[in-house]
Amino acid sequence: MGESLDDESMASSRLLEIPVSIAPTDAVRALRLLGESRGWSMHRIEESRMVHRWAIVAPISRQARVLGLVVDGGEAAGLSIRSWSYTPGSAGRLSTVSFEIPRQLEGEKWGSLLREWSDSLPRCPWKWSFGERSMIGYFLPEFRRSRVLFRGERVDVDDWRGDESVA
Repeated sequence: MGESLDDESMASSRLLEIPVSIAPTDAVRALRLLGESRGWSMHRIEESRMVHRWAIVAPISRQARVLGLVVDGGEAAGLSIRSWSYTPGSAGRLSTVSFEIPRQLEGEKWGSLLREWSDSLPRCPWKWSFGERSMIGYFLPEFRRSRVLFRGERVDVDDWRGDESVA
């Protein structure tokens, strides 16, 4: 009964969910490789999440498989990534990546880590091809929301430095 609302463990992190054009495995792999190069201890997680898709005019709820990675030790202890894909309409795939960012990582540390993560991906995470957008739904708000959220985290969305020749 003795826990107060001022406890450090409460509100010690924030959640950031970003729609991305990459596969969940690529998102988790990029953070794992980044963590291994810095000597962080990590463990994988698998969960499920409820997602909705529209069938004509009625929403259908389904479970999506969530892949993730939690950083246990190192400068980013407490950081976690979770990623999943789902089909919002009748075809195509939309992926989402969710970061749980600990307070001690906020600021320039987090900004540089997110930039390094996005640059290590096999393709630009906030850009979809014309075919992908057409299949998923060309005017879905997720496409713009992705750029806005990356820009809000101080990632230069006009200058992606990754290697698109892989994709």
